[in-house]
Amino acid sequence: MNDATDYTRTFAAKPQPLTLEQAAWKTPPMQLTDTEGMIDVPRMRRYRQNRLREQMKAHGMAAVILTDPLSIRYATGVRNCTLFQMHIHAGYLFLPAEGPVIYFDSEPGRETGAQLETIDEIRDDLLPLSYMFAGYRHQEWCTKWAAQMKALVDEHCGGETRVGVERTAPLPHMALEQAGLTLVDAGEALAHARKIKSPEEILCMNQTIAVAEDGMTRMRNNLVNGITEQELWSHMWAANIEGGGEWIDYRLLASGERTNPWQQEASSRTIRAGDLVVFDCGMVGPWSYGADISRAYHCGPGRPTDEQCRLYQYAHNEVTHNGALLRPGISFSELIEQRYCQPDGYNDQTYPCMMHGLGMADEYPVIYYPADEQFHYDGALEPGMVICVESYVGKLGGYEGVKLEDQYLITETGAVCLSRYPFEDALLSREL
Repeated sequence: MNDATDYTRTFAAKPQPLTLEQAAWKTPPMQLTDTEGMIDVPRMRRYRQNRLREQMKAHGMAAVILTDPLSIRYATGVRNCTLFQMHIHAGYLFLPAEGPVIYFDSEPGRETGAQLETIDEIRDDLLPLSYMFAGYRHQEWCTKWAAQMKALVDEHCGGETRVGVERTAPLPHMALEQAGLTLVDAGEALAHARKIKSPEEILCMNQTIAVAEDGMTRMRNNLVNGITEQELWSHMWAANIEGGGEWIDYRLLASGERTNPWQQEASSRTIRAGDLVVFDCGMVGPWSYGADISRAYHCGPGRPTDEQCRLYQYAHNEVTHNGALLRPGISFSELIEQRYCQPDGYNDQTYPCMMHGLGMADEYPVIYYPADEQFHYDGALEPGMVICVESYVGKLGGYEGVKLEDQYLITETGAVCLSRYPFEDALLSREL
């Protein structure tokens, strides 16, 4: 056949699934169209829903009723006015251990849900679980909603009535019990489902980290004497929105004396030459996945002081030492025992935890310092977990402090640091 008339094409095979190790090192293109196939989104949605159902069965739940928008996003992929629905419940999801997944929401949510293979039925008989919508009829609406959920349990759960719920207010919770359901906390099944990520989830997370690191670069480039904390922080928000992200959990950027104690939110304080500027990105970016990375900058002109370098180097020592401990199978108690210990005078203040999990937001597990023994629980790191390693160093009553944090993926063979933004040479290189 003549080449000019041969319209047959040979297409490349669909990309094969990645391993966790392979995903850890890839930053996929921003998938704004359906022509960029590195992230197999339907496979990711199936993985997450199957993970949740496995954990529901392991924890003896015949079904879960999900009202938290991030939980619904995890279970199905639906996103509809997430921040609004975090404080005013509207849509909800019925997900049985076996059987059809049924989603209730307003029209925009129904339109989105109808496009997803993870949802079997879209219902428009929505009964929002908020006094804002129901007013003095709130009790009546909750009773009707409980009857609606009980009917689904009767139809799809084979006579079982043990149901996982989350974040319901007292009236809906009591109404479900009065309808004859046995309620348990869905949080345990959700936490153990979400803790193990698929390679596709890591690719999504790497997109978010790339967006966060763009925001860090913008802030670094715009850090000049005279800019306010809020003006500087706006560059991180801009990067997230422009990159297809969703929100930032907090406003943790502080400068100068506001860096000690830590966790003071961005203000209208003017940043001055010689200040340390410290931030925690706490971002929910593309695909609703998190980036949780902290850095500290020195505002020029001029050189950092010896004490600023000392604070920074001690925080850097802790993050790198504790990050090197990460491996599959190590227990939480072993991590606590083998942790980096700050020298006297710099160990009176710590971050609230040594390490924590991350997925669509901060999540299980949380590993505490020895001083918080009352909160300790044990467990072990597993391949597929993403762990954020924290450090805060600031003298009690001192002038400044430094917060650093890196984000790691646990693999079968060790740990990979997903956060790549460099540390500050000017604060690290000085011999003290």
